[in-house]
Amino acid sequence: MKKAEYVTEILTYTERRLLQILRKYYLGGFALLPFLWLVNSIWFFNEAFRKPVYTEQQQIRLYVIRSMVGTLIWLAIITTWVVIFQLNRASWGATADYMSFIIPKGMP
Repeated sequence: MKKAEYVTEILTYTERRLLQILRKYYLGGFALLPFLWLVNSIWFFNEAFRKPVYTEQQQIRLYVIRSMVGTLIWLAIITTWVVIFQLNRASWGATADYMSFIIPKGMP
């Protein structure tokens, strides 16, 4: 199946099917895959906030908002960790070296 065909197929899904997909991606974000929350936030934003009102829209909106919040929380956690690690890598010595994929050469 080509990419264009896949996108067209998803666009023809019923609201109930879209809600099922959205829920699976939302729950997948809890499996340490926060990228799925970002996908939910972007892909289903129009469905949640710009389409005319329908039965499943309230639930879709709830999942989209939760996905946005989850994405922001994970972004804050990852950013905090990167800043802390970069500022303290040299002082942590061998422990930081074991956590690094690439060990920088030279003086910090």
